[in-house]
Formats: sequence, structure tokens, C-alpha cells
Amino acid sequence: MKALILAGGENKRLPVTKGFLELKGRKIIESIIGLLKGIFGSVIISTNSPESYFYLGVPMVGDVMNYRGPMTGIFSALATLEETEIFVTACDMPFIRPDLIRYIVGRWANTWEAVIPIFNGKPQPLLGVYSKKLMPKMEESIRKRIRGLREFLNTREVHYIEEDGVRLIDQEGRSFVNINTIQDYEKERSAVGG
Repeated sequence: MKALILAGGENKRLPVTKGFLELKGRKIIESIIGLLKGIFGSVIISTNSPESYFYLGVPMVGDVMNYRGPMTGIFSALATLEETEIFVTACDMPFIRPDLIRYIVGRWANTWEAVIPIFNGKPQPLLGVYSKKLMPKMEESIRKRIRGLREFLNTREVHYIEEDGVRLIDQEGRSFVNINTIQDYEKERSAVGG
């Protein structure tokens, strides 16, 4: 299984690309790549701005359909890669626990179309496993401009990982924290001391 980092967001609420924000002197995307390389054989970035990420030295995939959003990034990777499933996360999630990734991947079975953890009573679709089996319905959904991952996954064969199991590994759900605004960034930077 390969890992995919979604880095194609429109970034409307921040003056800089989210993955390039720094915590403790390191860009978030660099930390995520380092983490994922310790677990997966290969890490890929989903982006339509490859020039920004070229210095990282990892393969990249662009959108194969002209509709923005995480679902399009996931669909494009599934369409492009040989693997039948991929692990997916986002470029703005700085506190992902490696044990939680291993736990999610360990719950994968070919009978499912996706494996998604639950936290705070909600599916967390930006930290999960996605299968090529999703591609036909995913393409249909994207073309209909129904691109919300939670809504889409409600109609598919998904193994939702119980919140109790997730909390045994990540009690506070820090793995699901993402940086969407400058306020988010300042809060998290203060929390980690830089």
C-alpha cells in the first residue's frame, strides 16, 4: 500500500500554502512525509502545483478531472496508481500518530471499499484507506458536483473504526487536527512551543 498526501486545497483562508506552515522549525508537509515514509514503501503528493513540491523528491499526481477537492485528489491517485488501495491523509495535519495509521491500515480487508476512523462521533475521511472499488461511484459523484467525502462514504461499503478503539491510541484526537486558518496555526504553534 502507498500513502497519498492531499495537497491540492484552494487555501482560501490562509496567506500561505498550508503544508508549508512551520511547527518547531519544520514544514508540516515535510514532517508528514517523514512519518509516512517510516510506515509505507512509497509516499505520493496529490497536487496541481508540482513546482511547489518538487524539492521534496517524492512522486506527485495531478487531478485527472477538472473539479477541485479531496475526492478528486483521491480519485486521481486511484486512477493513476497500480495499487488497489491507498492510505490517504492531508498536508495540514501535523500531529498524526504513527500507531493510529498502523491501526487503520491493520483494519483493512478487501471486502471493504474504505476504512475510516470515527472521532467525536463523526467519520474522519482524511485519515483512511480507499480502494479502487470506489472509482466508478466516485467519478459519478464528482461529475454531479457532490464532492463531500462523508456524504459520499455514507453510500459505500465502509468499515468505520469505532471511536473507542481510536481513543485508545489517540485519546484527544490530535491526529485529526488540521490547520485551516491563521488562528488554527497560531493556537497549535503556541501549544507545541513554536
